Amino acid sequence: MKSLELPIAIIGAGIGGLAAAVALRAQGMNVHIYEQARQFARIGAGIQMTPNAMRVLSGLGLQSRLEEIAFAPESSLNRTHDTGEVTNEFPLAGAVLERYGMPFLAMHRGDLHASLASLVPQEHISLGKKLVHLEDEGEAVLLRFEDGSQVRAGAVIGADGVHSQVRELLLGEEKPRFTGRVAYRTTFPASRLGSLDIGQSRTKWWGPDRHIVIYYVTRRCDEVYFVTSQPEDAGWLTPESWSAKGDLNVLREAYADFHPDVRAVLAACPDVHKWAIFQRDPLPSWGRGNIVLMGDACHPMTPYMAQGAAMALEDAVVLARCVAEHADPDAAFRAFERVRKPRTSAVQAGSSANNWMRQSTNPDWVYGYDAWQVSLDEPAQ
Repeated sequence: MKSLELPIAIIGAGIGGLAAAVALRAQGMNVHIYEQARQFARIGAGIQMTPNAMRVLSGLGLQSRLEEIAFAPESSLNRTHDTGEVTNEFPLAGAVLERYGMPFLAMHRGDLHASLASLVPQEHISLGKKLVHLEDEGEAVLLRFEDGSQVRAGAVIGADGVHSQVRELLLGEEKPRFTGRVAYRTTFPASRLGSLDIGQSRTKWWGPDRHIVIYYVTRRCDEVYFVTSQPEDAGWLTPESWSAKGDLNVLREAYADFHPDVRAVLAACPDVHKWAIFQRDPLPSWGRGNIVLMGDACHPMTPYMAQGAAMALEDAVVLARCVAEHADPDAAFRAFERVRKPRTSAVQAGSSANNWMRQSTNPDWVYGYDAWQVSLDEPAQ
C-alpha cells in the first residue's frame, strides 16, 4: 500500500492490536493505537501460545524472550474428572518443536502483553481514549472519543475485543447468546500448593458437564493458573466482564466430586474472578471502506481450544501482509477478510464443540498454520 498521508488508527491495545501495530510498522506503515483503559494491568490470567501463535511471535522477534519466562508443558494431558484416568495425552515440549518447528508455551497473559507492548514506541499509544463515534469520509476516517478529542486517520482497524465499539458503530448493536456456562479463573503462587505436585503438563480434567484446566504460567513453575467452565445462571454479570469476583465456596462445591488433586488446587486458591461465556455467529462482513475488524472484534470464540489470542495474532500478520500488497485500504481489508474468514469460522465452530483434545486428536490443521507464508490469493482451508 502506498504510504497514507494520515496514520492507520488501531482501536484497542490488546494482544491483537499491539501485534498488528508491530507487523504494520515492519511494513513501513505509520500507526497509532487508541486504548480506552487508562493504564495496562497484569490481571490474573494464563494463556496458551500454541505453535501457530508462537510462529507469529517468533516472526515479531519475541520467541527467545518468551522462552525465558514461560512454562513449556511436557504434554496436553486430558483426564477423567474423578478417577484421573487419562483419555488422551498429546506430547508437547520437544515433540511439537520437531513436528511444527515452534514450541508450545504457557504464560501469564500480562507477560505476553508487556512483551508485545515493548515493541511499540510509547508515543504511538494513547491511553484513556474511549471511542464514541467514527465516520468514513472517503479520504479519511473521523474518530471522536469520550473525552471530547477527535482525530482523522487514513484507515481504522478495530481490535477492541468482544465488546467492540468499532463493530457496533459500523454494523449495529449485536446481541450475543449466553451459553448457560460460567468460567472461573485466577493465578496464585505455587507455594500455596504445599506438597501437591500438579505435574509438568497442561492438564484438563473433564467432567460430565464441566471442566477445569490447570497449568503453570512461569518457567520457574512458581505461579499456577486454572480456568473452569460450568453451568451457572449469569443474571448477576455484565456480559463477558472479568470484574466480578467469584465465590470460592460456590466454585469448590461445583467441583466437589472431582479428583483430590483438583480439590486441593481449589482449596489453595485465595480468590477468583468469574466470567459468563457468550457465543456469537460469524459476522457477514468484517468492515467496509477504510475500516476493518480483527481478532475478537469480528470472530470472538469460546475458550475451549485456546485459540482466541492465536487467531488475533494470525490476523495481525495476514492483515499487515495484505496492506503491503494492495494499493489502498479497502482492497487490503477485503483481501484480509477473504483469506482469514474460512479459518477463523472453522476454529469458532471447533471451539464451540468443546471436545478439543479430549480424545486422540490430530491438531495439524490448527498448529501447522503459518500466517507469514499462507497464500493471500485464495482463502485458507
